[in-house]
Formats: sequence, C-alpha cells, structure tokens
Amino acid sequence: MVFRNLILLTLTIFIIACESGNDKGLSTDIVKNNKSALPADKSDKAPVMFFDETIHDFGKVIQGERVLFGFKFINIGGSDLVITRVSSSCGCTIGNYPKQPVAPGKSGIIEVSFDSKNRKGIQSKTVTVLANTVPNSTTLRIKAKVVQPATD
Repeated sequence: MVFRNLILLTLTIFIIACESGNDKGLSTDIVKNNKSALPADKSDKAPVMFFDETIHDFGKVIQGERVLFGFKFINIGGSDLVITRVSSSCGCTIGNYPKQPVAPGKSGIIEVSFDSKNRKGIQSKTVTVLANTVPNSTTLRIKAKVVQPATD
C-alpha cells in the first residue's frame, strides 16, 4: 500500500512539473536556429556541404551482390569542411568519406556501399554525414530492389 502511494505521488509530481514548464512561454527558436551555436562573426564563414544528389536508386540488384555509389559534394562555404563521422541505418550499408579537411571550393566524394546478402525486396537505407557545417548533419539515401538470382 505504501509503495503504491509512493508511485502515485511520484507520478503526480512528474505530471505537474511537466505541465508547469509549458506556462513559461519560452521560445524554442534557439533549437530551430542552427546558426545560434556559432559566434555571429563565424556563421557566415561556416563550411557548407552541397551535394549533386542526396538520393540514389541502384534499381534491381541480384541478392548477394555488393554495389557502390559515390555521392559527390562541394564545400561552398567560407572555411574548411571537416567530416567527423558517417553512420548508416543498417550494417549492410557502409560509408567511406574523406578524412582530410575539404577547402572552400573543393569537392569530395562519400562512397556508400550496399551489401544485398540476405536481403530481398525493396530496400531503403540512410547514411548520416556529420560535419562542421550548418546544419551539422546531412542525410543521404540509397534504394534498391533486391531480386533472387536466376536459376537455370
């Protein structure tokens, strides 16, 4: 009985605390404005990663095949672009990226490979690129339709 009352009291305090936070009318603009994290004199000089395309469709891929595509980008910003990490939504997808800074006006390629082993049907995977850009992440997408190999 005491334990149940303690849980109810804790839950009530939590609900009241959550509701009272909404009464303050605080703006969430700082969350939406990615440039707020940079000093005013640096935000216009930040690197900008511009991709030729951010979605690639491999079309039909035979199950077991490994395919590769290079997403080409250019730094159209005012300072060196540094990619810190590339992560994928699945272990079947791997991203390889330039480890050296990319100077303004220079380009690079993020290679994305997809291994269709043990996959079938329509596949849609994402690769997230983290860099010192505004915004700091870019999502690349790959698609494929994995089909069974033809049998003789």
